[in-house]
Amino acid sequence: MSKNAFRLNRKTKKNGYDWWWHSFVGRHETTGELRPFFIEYYVLNPGLWNGKIVLGQDPGNRAIGKKPVYAMLKAGCWGIEKAQLHNFFGIDEFRASDKVLDCEIGTSVVTENYLKGSVAVSKEEAENNPGMMSDAGSMSWELKASKRIKYDVGYGSSRMFNRLKAFEMYWHVAGMLTEFEGEVIFNDERFIVSPETSYGYQDKNWGRDYSNPWIWLNCNNLISLKNKNQVDASIDIGGGCPNVFGIALKRRILTAFSYNGKFYEFNFSKFWKYSKQEFSSSEDEQYIYWNINSRNREIILDIHFKCRKDYLLNVNYENPRGEKNHNKLWNGGHAEGTITIYRNNKEQTLIDQLQGSFGGCEYGEYAVER
Repeated sequence: MSKNAFRLNRKTKKNGYDWWWHSFVGRHETTGELRPFFIEYYVLNPGLWNGKIVLGQDPGNRAIGKKPVYAMLKAGCWGIEKAQLHNFFGIDEFRASDKVLDCEIGTSVVTENYLKGSVAVSKEEAENNPGMMSDAGSMSWELKASKRIKYDVGYGSSRMFNRLKAFEMYWHVAGMLTEFEGEVIFNDERFIVSPETSYGYQDKNWGRDYSNPWIWLNCNNLISLKNKNQVDASIDIGGGCPNVFGIALKRRILTAFSYNGKFYEFNFSKFWKYSKQEFSSSEDEQYIYWNINSRNREIILDIHFKCRKDYLLNVNYENPRGEKNHNKLWNGGHAEGTITIYRNNKEQTLIDQLQGSFGGCEYGEYAVER
């Protein structure tokens, strides 16, 4: 059974979410502009379905604390014309396999190697329905996906830990480096998606709540500053403060790095790998910053990325209880920066320095009452 399949069980269907996230770059068919896009297939509290879609951020539902229930297509783009578009469906229009990635929401579909669908939100809908948490616009897509590198975080995302409800948020990366091919129509403009410039990514999250803080950084467009060429490399970082059996741990991240065919992992739960990591995120008037130092017995990674605020979205999610705690969750597709790679010896010998662009990124933190 694939970890990329539907992961909610009988109990968590009544207090849980599951989603499949895809991000990639397309090229405008006439101007040549490269623009990053995202598509998400999402379901919330499907076990509470009683024949009616419930939007938790609808003022009337918020007033009585009603739990949200729906399937959702979330799609959009980043940059000057950034938008997040939400279409909602009843659970009777949602189907997902618990064996493999095979999901339908309305007439939109997603499998391991194919995506097709559309969303449309009118200006009136967006302005008059705050519960939709959506901008106005339209987007359709038909894409093939070829997943070259995956990242399995290990036993933490296993079915046993899922049944035990050990974590509030689970993560599996089936397509750390994914090549997409096809087309996107965004607000009546056509973008061509090509494998060599899609710089694509696919992962999934599921659980009962979201991480706080929420950290994510991925980049698949990496150039060696040492050798002046595009390298076969991918970086993926995720984490925050894991909540394990109700106990909040100190800030933790997981880092996966592939470089010229060799895979490196920095995972706090795999203590035998002797990995150590430090990270921070910050902001100023123009940028959000991600700074990470990851090391194990073999290599050291010194990672510094940033993304323009005016290119970022404050992405919208509500949790299964209908709470919207992340109200400043920065999310983007234009992260740029460097990864400096050292051999972990006495001299810390430089292996390479990579320049990255069109990286996926996320950072958000909300205050917790003590």
